[in-house]
Amino acid sequence: MAIQVSDHEEIDFQYNLKIYFSFLKKYKGTSFFLIGLVFFLSSLDLAFTYIFKLIVDNANQLIHQQITAEAFNHFLMIVFTILLVIPLFRSLGRWIYLGSINLLETNLITDIKRFYFGHLLTLSHGFHTSHKTGSLISRLSRGSGAVESMTDVIIFQFLPLLSQLLLVSFFIFHYNTFVGLTVVATAAAYIVFSFYINEKQRKSNALYNNISDLEKANIADVFTNVDSIKFFAKEGETNRRFWEISEKTKELQLNFWNYYKTLESGQLLIVGLGTFFLIFFSIHSFVSGNVTVGTFVFIFTAFGSLLSPLSGFVHGIRTMYRAIADFEDLFQYGKFQNDIQDKPNAPALKVAAGAIDFENVSFKYKKRTILSDFSLKIPPHQKVALVGPSGAGKTTLIRLLFRLYDLESGSISIDGVNIADVAQLSLRDSLSTVPQECILFDDTIYNNIAFSNPQAPREKVFAAIRFAQLHRFIEGLPLKENTIVGERGVKLSGGEKQRVSIARALLADKKILVLDEATSSLDSETEHEIQKHLKALMKGRTSIIIAHRLSTILSADIIVVLDKGRVVQQGKHSQLIKKPGLYKKLWNLQKGGYIG
Repeated sequence: MAIQVSDHEEIDFQYNLKIYFSFLKKYKGTSFFLIGLVFFLSSLDLAFTYIFKLIVDNANQLIHQQITAEAFNHFLMIVFTILLVIPLFRSLGRWIYLGSINLLETNLITDIKRFYFGHLLTLSHGFHTSHKTGSLISRLSRGSGAVESMTDVIIFQFLPLLSQLLLVSFFIFHYNTFVGLTVVATAAAYIVFSFYINEKQRKSNALYNNISDLEKANIADVFTNVDSIKFFAKEGETNRRFWEISEKTKELQLNFWNYYKTLESGQLLIVGLGTFFLIFFSIHSFVSGNVTVGTFVFIFTAFGSLLSPLSGFVHGIRTMYRAIADFEDLFQYGKFQNDIQDKPNAPALKVAAGAIDFENVSFKYKKRTILSDFSLKIPPHQKVALVGPSGAGKTTLIRLLFRLYDLESGSISIDGVNIADVAQLSLRDSLSTVPQECILFDDTIYNNIAFSNPQAPREKVFAAIRFAQLHRFIEGLPLKENTIVGERGVKLSGGEKQRVSIARALLADKKILVLDEATSSLDSETEHEIQKHLKALMKGRTSIIIAHRLSTILSADIIVVLDKGRVVQQGKHSQLIKKPGLYKKLWNLQKGGYIG
């Protein structure tokens, strides 16, 4: 099976650098301090080369008796003193330099991780259902890690080359114009060629990043659903799929890496030609008597000192392109806006009675009509059950009530207030739910329950535990309520997870309660016990119940029968069972078991 890889290759350099520097702008003082420190350390490095030139010239003058031995010895005393002082300044400067970089980079990485984590967290339910979790994790990690790479490139590669090139060129031009031009031309050709090859490499880099994301997302998807793979004995097929993806990864990675061959070969040619012309002009100047032996040595030593920063600069270009490609994957999320937008200065919702009114609600999901002109009034403190076959729109109604999606038309009101007019966080904070799929954090049982109300006193948490019939189970655990439940609650059974979810909803203590098949994973005995407590929990609350078990809906004040997004029947169980229609049909099919 062919692996489809996104051919996205257009990397918005300007946008990504703008975002990076917007974070860096917060640390302007540290940045300018580091720039000054780089020039200071580069001048100390060049000072060694210049001192060696002076030693050679003075030694040559001593040999030709142009200066006395006493003057030469005095000169050496000064030189030795300077040679002792310079390492001390270099060591201290390097210590401050590295410490400042470490502080700057950790601050930048933390700032970017926090910003994009918070931004992704606020994006809509629709965004998260259409983006793989593994890919989000990969891009958040890689994008924030690219901050270190980008900052290192600027601090360790670009700035040292710039400072070294300016200082070396200034001194060499002072002694010989042609040699100075050769140095500048060699460095310029080296840099331009390196930029050109790396520019050609961009598409290959982007394609490799895309397949890398696909590979990581596949791994995350596999290990998240490893139970399904084992139940259906699909280890072999799953492994073959990974082999196909990893083969494509290898192909694109090899193509990406092969650009380095051309880069390395071209750089060697440019340096070789530059060295030839440098020797030619330097020897011509020396023979003409325009430069001294010391100057001749200084030119070659200074030129040699540029080769390392040039090599580092090219490595920096590659790193910069990779970093910006990684920025692209993360920073593009900054362009996503929450599909669900609050109105300006939207007030917080305050639920008094808990009356809910669905009025002429229509909703489509990906062009498929789920609800069409749906209306339903739920009086305060009533227990309303939603019944119907799978796909009838029951769960969609709950998601619309929580405003995880916006309506095509119509309105949903709570206590007469349109939920589209209030702050969405306050809306969700006013509702409590036991979802159909109980997803728990990889944390303790206690913390998973307390999640809905972190400020709740310990005795209230334990009251919720007893209410959900969890206390006997917890007492049998070595770490009691401090037992870690595992990723997504994998260490608990379905019924145990559901009881944790029920306890969590109780602790939230809201006036509107949603039970989305809240007892579907419980055995009959446990369900019977919890149903007694659920009746007490629902008392004085507006409750919406989605359930398959009749034991849950028989006590409902109103049963609403849905089919294809419309209300087809409505009433109490005793009324609906006597009438021909979908409810009676489902009852006869399931006979006291499940309605689905």
